[in-house]
Amino acid sequence: MEYVEFGKTKAMVSRIGFGGAPAGLRNYLGAYNPDLPENNNNIIGAIDAALAAGINYFDTAPGYGSGKSEELIGYALKGSRNSVFLASKAKICDPDELRRSLEQSLNRLQTDHLDFFQLHGTSYTDQDVQKVLHDGVLEQMLQFKAEGLVRFIGFTSEDSNRAVYDFIQCGQFDIMQICYNVLMQHPYDPNRPFGSILEAEKAGLGIAVMRAFTSGVFQRWLAMVHPENHFDYTQALIQFVLSNPHVDVALIGMRNVEEVQKNAATCDNLSGRVDIRRMFTYY
Repeated sequence: MEYVEFGKTKAMVSRIGFGGAPAGLRNYLGAYNPDLPENNNNIIGAIDAALAAGINYFDTAPGYGSGKSEELIGYALKGSRNSVFLASKAKICDPDELRRSLEQSLNRLQTDHLDFFQLHGTSYTDQDVQKVLHDGVLEQMLQFKAEGLVRFIGFTSEDSNRAVYDFIQCGQFDIMQICYNVLMQHPYDPNRPFGSILEAEKAGLGIAVMRAFTSGVFQRWLAMVHPENHFDYTQALIQFVLSNPHVDVALIGMRNVEEVQKNAATCDNLSGRVDIRRMFTYY
């Protein structure tokens, strides 16, 4: 397994991380019931396989099945807690509610601290920025660090609007989790160069990216324009994300041992990387 220093946290994290959304969300990217015992066993087996492959970054959130993902990951990692980096999240809320959310996550994850604690966002508004930076949310997150409840703090976002740059430039966050893949390249344009990934890199943030497989958009587009094409682009999509020199961790949702082993093998295949900057050179 390939490892990299995760920004200013200095943590040595695996280049691919175990994404916890598929573990807890019902019918996420297809029919799926997280309450079936056989599905739970598959998730636990996948986590065991991830540990065996050297994956040490595990990402989850209360919103992934009303705590279901956290419960499964906490159970599966209980005996390996000291050898992994555990990340969870909370929605923007009042500081007291933020503390309650964190405490509930710690309980479900069967741990006394999180390595990475992030604001769980899709697209932040100006009001969200005000609440985080000026109305006590960030202050509360820093207090969690002071108390040892979390080691590092960050935020997640599906886009790269002004709020993302405000959070990067405030100088208080340690990590950023952003949507980035072969279709959704708004965080990184190597030609200009421009993007929130570059700004996060300049600020020393650890950079994790999500939706390497485009959440099925790429596959649905191919089915529309070339229905006879049945090539499996999974490896290529992972390698595109890992080829970005500024991406530390690609978070990948996995539900069974086979998926974990295939994705770990792809990560280990360094010959599959491409020169993104050269690929996007127009002249």
